[in-house]
Amino acid sequence: MADWIIVVDDDEANLKMAGHILSKARMRVTAMRSGRALLDFIQKNEVPDLILLDIKMPGMDGFETLEVLRNTQKAKDVPVIFLTADEKDETEAKGLALGAMDFIKKPFVPEVLKIRVRHTIDLVHLQRNLSEEVEKKTKENESLFMHVVSSLASAIDAKDTYTNGHSGRVAAYAREIAKRVGWKGKQLEDIYMMGLLHDVGKIGIPDAVINKPAKLTDEEYEIIKNHPVLGARILGNIKEMPSLTKGARWHHERYDGKGYPDGLSGDDIPEEARIIAVADAYDAMTSHRSYRQPMAQGIVREEIEKGRGTQFDPVFASVMLDMIDEDLDYEMREK
Repeated sequence: MADWIIVVDDDEANLKMAGHILSKARMRVTAMRSGRALLDFIQKNEVPDLILLDIKMPGMDGFETLEVLRNTQKAKDVPVIFLTADEKDETEAKGLALGAMDFIKKPFVPEVLKIRVRHTIDLVHLQRNLSEEVEKKTKENESLFMHVVSSLASAIDAKDTYTNGHSGRVAAYAREIAKRVGWKGKQLEDIYMMGLLHDVGKIGIPDAVINKPAKLTDEEYEIIKNHPVLGARILGNIKEMPSLTKGARWHHERYDGKGYPDGLSGDDIPEEARIIAVADAYDAMTSHRSYRQPMAQGIVREEIEKGRGTQFDPVFASVMLDMIDEDLDYEMREK
């Protein structure tokens, strides 16, 4: 498809000459006599590949026209080249400051007009293609990263015979809690990822301790309690997303300050960790364990209620209670 140029000039001869030169170069040309005509046209139609805009025109001049264009969402990125017979430096400086890409002197030199228009359009196309390619690669990398994270979460869960799918459920519950308190977009993506990786430190805990069917000794419990620190150390190596460590290190802190590993309390515990703490405790109670079946929904609700304001952030615990109350058939648990 031919590149589309709109030429705006109050001089009929200039419009005809520009149209003739650019049409011969196989470009589609639309001619207009004023800045107001251009703005009205843009409002009702698609935007062109390039605008050639005369500076000195009666009524609205080129500078005023470009200023309005740049404040219009639809046309703010359309490339503009000014047409001018004025060779003053301040004219060029003002035009560039407003966002013009180039200047073409009048009267036109046909080859110069054609080359400058062609170069500007090619440059804009290259920039757009690069931007699209970067966006595409970014999405591919994010998708790959999520696959790696999901695989790692599955490997973590596989260490414990009785926690199949635990990380995925905690991630889903945490994201739902966050969504209900108003989090959006990337915040929800991030907390989901933190939920998937909150137990990554268990990779460094011996299987015999994790899968022990009997009650843990004090020494074994201390080993288990080290997994948040190990997890934060592992995730701390991902420099591109330093916030990943929050869920891993602090999901066993308590709102009253009696948790571990750092004894943080209240708002000193990162919000992400406070959300994951509720989600993690809920899934622990509603999943199979070596020593029991999933707890009855009523008992789970009582435990969350009991921990509101002591073990759990009261706001996030209340959201979890709402989710429980809405789950009339007790579907929200390990199947």
